[in-house]
Parts: sequence; structure tokens; C-alpha cells
Amino acid sequence: MKKLSALIVVSLFSLNIYMHGSVNSFKSGQDRSIEFPDTENYLTITSDLHTHSVFSDGHVWPNIRVAEAMKDKLDAIAITEHLEYQPHIRYIPNKNRNIAFLEAKKAADESDLIVIAGSEITREMPPGHLNAVFIKDANTLFNIDESLLPEARRRMSEAVNIEDLSDEELEVADQYALGNLYSPFEALEEAKRQGAFIFWNHPMWGSQANDGVSRLTEMHKQMIAKDLIHGIEVVNTNEYSEEALQIALDNNLAIIGTSDVHELIEWDYDSSKNEHRPVTLILSEERNQNSIKEALLDRRTIVFYKNKLIGKEENLVPLLDSILGFKSQGYRGDTSILRVEISNNSSSDMTLKNLSAYNFSRSDDYIFIPKNETKTIMVKTLEVIKAIKLKFEVLNAITAPKKHAVVEATIEL
Repeated sequence: MKKLSALIVVSLFSLNIYMHGSVNSFKSGQDRSIEFPDTENYLTITSDLHTHSVFSDGHVWPNIRVAEAMKDKLDAIAITEHLEYQPHIRYIPNKNRNIAFLEAKKAADESDLIVIAGSEITREMPPGHLNAVFIKDANTLFNIDESLLPEARRRMSEAVNIEDLSDEELEVADQYALGNLYSPFEALEEAKRQGAFIFWNHPMWGSQANDGVSRLTEMHKQMIAKDLIHGIEVVNTNEYSEEALQIALDNNLAIIGTSDVHELIEWDYDSSKNEHRPVTLILSEERNQNSIKEALLDRRTIVFYKNKLIGKEENLVPLLDSILGFKSQGYRGDTSILRVEISNNSSSDMTLKNLSAYNFSRSDDYIFIPKNETKTIMVKTLEVIKAIKLKFEVLNAITAPKKHAVVEATIEL
């Protein structure tokens, strides 16, 4: 299928389970759970809003996505199939683009997992790929007009020699080319009418930015101005874009991180090496779809990626305050060296840099606390005092390019 793979890149014009619908939990393997505490004001919802199954270019049935999400202890997942790119169309005809969501929802019916309806609107650049989640009907977000096939093939021929394609490859390419003739503005307007939350996918990918630098085009600016883009993937699979983070900050877009998984999560992320899928942590008032969507539209998101937390300061600092606990264990003997226990109540390792007025005994200014563990530091207060104020830069908590969150704690003795 080398020709087909090449076609898709070029024609993007740069592009233990039982019966179907049921799920049995994984019974082996390393712990993959991703868990974070709630903040003082919000529930912390763990989500993956970009995944694929065989109903577009993924390689598993939707119930596998549900089983993986349950294994990872996610709260919510979206199955977001490409509407226009259907590489399995000959073997899995997919005239109803809602099928993947319905299969996943059926698989999750007896669990607490929230399955969100979504689709990936797939275009050449600009605007590239966009996900619409919380949609009501995926079938109204695309238009395959067979009468336009001559024009679709004419455009396709500018990128590839159609005569070199097999019948199967041509069938897939025709669907994609026809889909690209439908205005992305019209597709996004329809998603907006359905109440969707819409975000721009992997703006750092080579097929959308050949130098790996995420940039807003004039089309993207128009879409943001028309309230047709609400978020941007700052992280996709193993890629992080500082430029995308800056775009989010400059344009008040939700900061999103996703797995965009096509194979198995266990194949892509080795939990025995402390790897995990990227997820979006959503600060929600309640644990239901309406509240989660409201939080996304209000930009209350944080990305968890490679043991890093990425988010706006107003969202990230309250989460860090819940993750990190500080407790006095009293002075050591008759010294003025105070023992302070720091706890990490999360699935992320934490790395702190001391910004306090105090130095430490038996440690330098850098403190590493593994996930769900504690560490005791020895603080040289020079005299016995009744309260101490500590201040740390959290080196794995990013609030802007090259900028880290800062937390403070006042400890009563």
C-alpha cells in the first residue's frame, strides 16, 4: 500500500474483548491509571478527545478504545473518525458516520466512562484537520457529491498520477477528494449549530507545517473570529508545540492534548517505562457531558504529557495546590533543622526548584517527588520558628513557553 500512503500524504496537498459492543477489562500488564485530585472549586476530569477506530484509519474496534480508557481510568473519551478519509471503506462501508460512537457508547453502557460523540473534519492546509466533539449527527458535517467527481479528480491529478492507483486506492482517494470540495466553513458552521466544541488538530505536524512550527493562517484567524475554533492541540501523540501553546494563550483557545491513537495504547505508550498517553484534564463543575463541554468552552483545561502539566496559570496553580501537600514533622532533636514532608497526590512525577529564603540540609534546591509518593526535606530555619513559608518553581508545570508555575505553602508548626 505504499502508493496509497504516498497519496494520502500528497493529496492532503502538502495529507480481553468478547463480541462486538461488549468490553472485558484488561487482566494483566502494568498499572496505567491516570488520576489527579480535584481542585478546591472543580472536579478534575481526565479525557482523551482524539482517538480512532477501524471506522476510519484506526486498526481496532471501538470497544477496544473503551476498554483501554477504562484501564487508564479515564473519565471521558471521544471517538473521532475522519469523515472524509475512509481507508477501509471497501471492507467496512461506513455510510452512517455515527456508528463508531454508537458502538463505543454501547460498550461503555455498564461503566462510568463518558463517551462523547465526535468527528474529525479532514482538509488540506489550510485549515488542516479539526475535531468537533459533542456533536449530534456526524452525517451532516460532510458532503460527498458524486456529480463533482471530475473536478475532484482534476485536483487530485495535480498531486498524483491517478493511473498508478489500484481500484481500491482510487476508491479511497475519490472519497477524500470529494470531501475536500465541501467548504470547511460550512462543515464547522454545522458543527457549531449542533453545539460542538471544536479544536485544531496537530498544527505542528509536517503535513500541516513542513518546518514543524505551528502558525495561524488567515483562514484560522477567520474561524477563530467566527467562533468556529475553540481550542488547539498543543500536544498530539508524542509531539509538543510551544508555538501552539503561544497561539492558545494569544487567542484564548483551550489547551488540548490527545493521544490521536490508531493502534493500541499499549503499543504506543509503555507503562513499564512510566510512559502514559497524553490527556486533557478538564476542570468541570459536575461529572456529566454538559458540564464538561461548558468547562471546555470556558477554557478550563490542562494537558498531561510525558509527566509534564501544561496549562494557563489560573487553571494549573489550583491543581498543583491540590497535588502537592506540605506538612511539618517538627524540628530534629534540639536543632534548628525543620523536617517538612512533601506529598505528591497525582499520577505525575513532580520536580520542584527551591525559591524560598531557606536552604536545605541533605539536599540541593531541586526536589524530585515520584507520583503518589512523599519526600521529606530538611529546612535550615536557623532558629526555631512557629510558621514557615516555602516557595517552589514546579519545573514540570508549564504555563507559557519557557515559563513554569510557582507554588507557595505556609506551614504552621
